[in-house]
Amino acid sequence: MLPLPTARLTAHLTTLGALLLLALPASAQLSLTNGQHTLDISGLVTTFYNQRFYKPGETDFKKNRFGLRDAQLNLEGRIGSRYEYRLQVDFADIASTTPDPENPPILDANFTYKVPHAVDITVGFGKVPYSRSSLVPFTYSPYFQRAELVRGGIFGRRDLGVTLHRSLWQQRLDLSGGLYTGLAEGSLSTGDNDARGNLEAVGRAQVSWPARYRFRDIDVDHVPIPMIAIGLNARYADKAVTTGDDYQLVTLDGRRTAAGFDVTAQYQGLSAQFEAHRLRATPRDPNRLFAQPTTYFQAGGFVGQLNYYVKPAHLIISARYEDFNLNDLVAGHNRRLSAALGYRLNGWNSVIKAQWMHVLQEEPALGAVNWNDQVRVGWQLMLQ
Repeated sequence: MLPLPTARLTAHLTTLGALLLLALPASAQLSLTNGQHTLDISGLVTTFYNQRFYKPGETDFKKNRFGLRDAQLNLEGRIGSRYEYRLQVDFADIASTTPDPENPPILDANFTYKVPHAVDITVGFGKVPYSRSSLVPFTYSPYFQRAELVRGGIFGRRDLGVTLHRSLWQQRLDLSGGLYTGLAEGSLSTGDNDARGNLEAVGRAQVSWPARYRFRDIDVDHVPIPMIAIGLNARYADKAVTTGDDYQLVTLDGRRTAAGFDVTAQYQGLSAQFEAHRLRATPRDPNRLFAQPTTYFQAGGFVGQLNYYVKPAHLIISARYEDFNLNDLVAGHNRRLSAALGYRLNGWNSVIKAQWMHVLQEEPALGAVNWNDQVRVGWQLMLQ
């Protein structure tokens, strides 16, 4: 993750971001143009209250708190017909002392060159084309937090590199792939690659029917015909460093491959998503193999989500189940059940969200959490 700036720099950046955000009207994106160059300025503010129901014997209740999840400034621009760029910064995370892989201080810093009738070439820092759940923007979800499997603690969601993207068949077929540093969000703070100097290769293909399917989970339009999208992803890296605060899986000292598939569908306000991933790790550290007669271990799992949008009431109802295994050489699985409500006061621009999460089962040998249930309630305001 990014090293923390000095207190003075943090204060200046936070003040600048607050002033820029306050200068934006709450439901109108600010656009500047000189004819050739267009700049759109937008932002996001999200605040919440979190309540955990701890296991017996716990004495540290610091997670029962108010929190500022987002104080984002987003700059998107177009220069002529060939160039696009995006810079997205979250001042709430710049000031935070607790790194969040789902929401780092810099979310995007990249530009795209559009080759006519060929490919779009994106260079810089941003999301890598892996996992549909990761690619769905947080602002279009009733949840405050993605499922644990896909929120950035098991595989990296963002990195520095180059991405090639091509849409075909009237945007029903979407192809993306690229090469990246392979250090995920940590690529910005290290300055260099790891000692092996290898890159990570990532690719994704998605096909939709009968029309283009955007990266959205909720069918707020109540589409009149059934729609479906199927995606496949894969990634490979051979690194010399292990990272990942909770699970030590984001990067691995050794070879690491991952593959996954996802299916999503929607019709008349009802929508559903299913996503599965399998990771194979060949570590250089024998301790990761728990003295078992093998050279590798596997991790992964699946997430299933069901949603309904009550259009007259502007209400989103959602339920989610996830099952993930951090190491198949250790007995046990992690299983969690979540539910969410979202009330759209002004489309997605203003949404009140409530999320409940319950831990059904854990992998105790790899470290258990100290709570059984968690409730989070808050408000999202998009300045666009």
